[in-house]
Amino acid sequence: MTRVAPDGLSEPGVTLWDSVCADFALSEHEAAQLEEACRIRDTISQLRAQLADDGLMIPSSQGMRLHPVIAEIRQQQLALARLLFSLRVPPLEEDDLPPAGAVRGTYSTRPRGAKQ
Repeated sequence: MTRVAPDGLSEPGVTLWDSVCADFALSEHEAAQLEEACRIRDTISQLRAQLADDGLMIPSSQGMRLHPVIAEIRQQQLALARLLFSLRVPPLEEDDLPPAGAVRGTYSTRPRGAKQ
């Protein structure tokens, strides 16, 4: 069954939605996670557009400084990576990024004190 992309997604989010749904059958909770990932992907796209408009450096009362949107892009990318990793979604071809390993900060189900 092919799922229809949720309302309100822009092109980057719809592209991610369509590519994942074309290759994977998702349960309801996975579809909810994917929707959040798609919304984050749209947010990243919007933030990058803002950065392109404003430039890397912006004036402040203390002189020129790095645009604060850069830190937000990084945070959004981390959230996106964690969601996609939890869904075990491989990177999109156009992302041109190396494959992700384990996401730092996750917890295993191994009981405390158990030996490996």
